[in-house]
Amino acid sequence: MSILNKNTALQKLFAMHKSDLAKDEGLAPEQIENGIENGTMVLLGNPNHPNLVPLLVGQPSRIKINANIGTSPLCNSMEHERTKTKAALDAGADTIMDLSTAGDLDAIRTTMLSDWAKPLGTVPIYSVAKKISDTGRKIESMQEDELFKEIDNQCKQGVDFITVHCGVSKVASEMALGPNRTLGIVSRGGSMLARWMNCNNKENPLLNEYDRLLDICIRYNVTLSLGDGLRPGAGCDAGDAAQWEEVINLGRLARYGKERGVQCMIEGPGHMPLNLVRGQIEGIKRLTNNAPLYVLGPLVCDSTPGYDHIAGAIGGAIGVTAGVDFLCYLTPAEHLTLPSTEDVIQGIMASKVAAHAGEVALGRERALEREKSMNAARKELNWEKMTEAAIDPKMVTKRREKHSREEVCAMCGEFCAVKTLRDITPKTKF
Repeated sequence: MSILNKNTALQKLFAMHKSDLAKDEGLAPEQIENGIENGTMVLLGNPNHPNLVPLLVGQPSRIKINANIGTSPLCNSMEHERTKTKAALDAGADTIMDLSTAGDLDAIRTTMLSDWAKPLGTVPIYSVAKKISDTGRKIESMQEDELFKEIDNQCKQGVDFITVHCGVSKVASEMALGPNRTLGIVSRGGSMLARWMNCNNKENPLLNEYDRLLDICIRYNVTLSLGDGLRPGAGCDAGDAAQWEEVINLGRLARYGKERGVQCMIEGPGHMPLNLVRGQIEGIKRLTNNAPLYVLGPLVCDSTPGYDHIAGAIGGAIGVTAGVDFLCYLTPAEHLTLPSTEDVIQGIMASKVAAHAGEVALGRERALEREKSMNAARKELNWEKMTEAAIDPKMVTKRREKHSREEVCAMCGEFCAVKTLRDITPKTKF
């Protein structure tokens, strides 16, 4: 039986929106259906999400961009996060993830679901950890039922996809904490589960009770974003045994999830040198049966705090050409502080540049048409058309403001190369 026949919520969602999806993506409905059935595409959308606009993730559909927002114990303002939500929408993010760990998390989540019609993702173990901390307990005291109850609660509220670190097995976590890794475990969710397993000498409940997780998610068509809890947080750790042990687990889990009717995508791979990006992405895609790959970066160097959105965009562009489907932005605040509204905008734009550069290299028609439009507009010195073709039209308008009445830019002025040769006809034809 196909995944659409097993997942009633997904079947209804696809039937309702397949024409719009096909038009938006420039794909035939049959192409999208085959991608969903094969597990190479996922259709994000929980019927409990108010005013939902569902989203397709997986090449050859357009590369999608996610923005992480949310409160922290040191920076806790729901209104600030609402402002960032609006900024993410205006900047063109396709999804947001609520990573809040402070305040009234249910109120924050339901407010975001109301404010944001596109798919919303969460990491349920963060909410569990906060509740545990609020009662003076430590994460190792978590009961399995607490985790699954929270997952069920968030699915009922309308969350469209959840990051769950099901591949962090006890063996894999011990590899990551061993002497061969420089930076250990850098994923918050991964670290919580590793501590829980170590202190209780038990296996990861998300792995042990995976069927229980699938039973919850299939009711709401909540997509599992199988988390990279053991992703390398330092380039020198890239491709180690712990990372690949988790990837192998994720491939098996994604395949089984699809058999049960639950959509799955894969997260990874974190930090790695530039020369490893292509091989790592291709290896992950192969081991996970070409499930949609959701990538933070990859960050191609570790010494760029304040500019990690650039380091991530470099890795992201190469990653797209190797098979990445979904880019999670990095902002100038990465590794330093909670992102500001301006950080959110810069992070989204950096990821949009990476996605576009990758799609140009892949020869995607929509990306090439944008390039063609920009080139024609520049030849004509047509600033209105240049603005329309730009990934960030507001930036073009802002930077041109002082000299907006000039035909040329303020860099070249009267010495503009295009204007200098505009009335010249070559005497020799080759």
